[in-house]
Amino acid sequence: MNMVLMINGDVTMYELANARITPNGHLDILAEVEVSKLLDTSQGGMYEVFRNCSLAVLNCGSCLDDGKELLERYKTFDIRVIQQARGVKLEILNAPASAFVDGKIIRGISDHLFAVLRDIIYASDEIIDSSNFDMNTPDGVTNAVFHILRNANIFQPRIKPNLVICWGGHSISRKEYEYSKEVGHEMGLRGLDVCTGCGPGAMKGPMKGATIGHAKQRINDGHYIGITEPGIIAAESPNPIVNDLVILPDIEKRLEAFVRTGHGIIVFPGGAGTAEEILYILGILLHPDNKNMPFPLIFTGPEGAKEYFEVIDQFILNTLGEEACKRYKIIINDPAAAAREVLSGIKKVRRFRRETSDAYYFNWLLKIEQEFQMTFAPTHENMLGLELHKNQESHLLAANLRRAFSGIVAGNVKDDGIRAIEQHGHFEIRGDKEIIGPMDNLLASFVSQHRMKLPGKAYKPCYRIIK
Repeated sequence: MNMVLMINGDVTMYELANARITPNGHLDILAEVEVSKLLDTSQGGMYEVFRNCSLAVLNCGSCLDDGKELLERYKTFDIRVIQQARGVKLEILNAPASAFVDGKIIRGISDHLFAVLRDIIYASDEIIDSSNFDMNTPDGVTNAVFHILRNANIFQPRIKPNLVICWGGHSISRKEYEYSKEVGHEMGLRGLDVCTGCGPGAMKGPMKGATIGHAKQRINDGHYIGITEPGIIAAESPNPIVNDLVILPDIEKRLEAFVRTGHGIIVFPGGAGTAEEILYILGILLHPDNKNMPFPLIFTGPEGAKEYFEVIDQFILNTLGEEACKRYKIIINDPAAAAREVLSGIKKVRRFRRETSDAYYFNWLLKIEQEFQMTFAPTHENMLGLELHKNQESHLLAANLRRAFSGIVAGNVKDDGIRAIEQHGHFEIRGDKEIIGPMDNLLASFVSQHRMKLPGKAYKPCYRIIK
């Protein structure tokens, strides 16, 4: 089946496919009330979240990074849960044909679909609609993140610390992508597993490289974890290498899931989303309670990314100060050195966890304050009201800067954010010149380096800096 779509006067044809899919050990049975929730199309119902996340999974391999455009391109897409005596099936209508081979859905994509089903049902039944978790307290949020990850079978309690979180842009250059693969390969050779935001670019490269490294070492159970959330998944469709996909309810819980499960972080070049992630981890590491906690953080890229990290480094120095700069290392054009550095840091993490009796698989001792856990809605009012000044502790400033970049990501690629910009105009960002000036310079460098959109697309800013 084909669909004709007209965008800006251009006619484009897309192939569509229909199918019925049976789960493969992920979620075989559902209660009737759960099915009813999934089919509830009323405002606030689960259906829209389930549909949109499922479409993103089925769009695997696409270069599309615009959540609004994806939903408009496949307006006729539908997905339904069918209750049967022997369990459930998913009925898919008008899905991207790229998810199928000779009429059969790709196995990895099928697994990801049922991961979506599992996580959305669990988050709704056991977290959001439950009184067991006080989401207004730091401990309550952390427990919710733990239970979502445990329900998804992410934890490997009998494995020594070996999980590296890899952050970076989904629309990086080919050279940067190849470099991320080389780093992944070096990590795989050293027995390290990989966790990313699950999308393309710097999220796919390390996983692809690690699979080769693992194969050379005859490691047959390599762990490639993808952590995402409903707002970003349409712009970063899960790549097919991910063998464990988990969907957290929002970006804040997604970020906490990264730092609680990972044993070290490698950051590749990216844009506003990567800056958001950097500010998140630096804000946490700057908290006094985390001062002595080992947590390797490496920024790395090919020679051509040197300027990118220099600008990032200068921004951090100007806003958060020298203490923040001491929490990371920058390694340029040396994949093996990056892998050795993160492995060395993970050995210190293992020793620290053993001495403090903290779990290898979940960092309970890491102090994460409520400012990093509270869901930030990037409305025009909230963006304008951000406290971007130095009259606060550096880790709290990092939290507010993180929110600013989160809003820019929403305006760039998230469906709700794009529609808010279309309706009300630019987000306005205001603050002290000591903060807003370096932020403006950083964002300008992202635009000049074409890091705010996929290559070939002219970037239209969703924000305006008020100096």
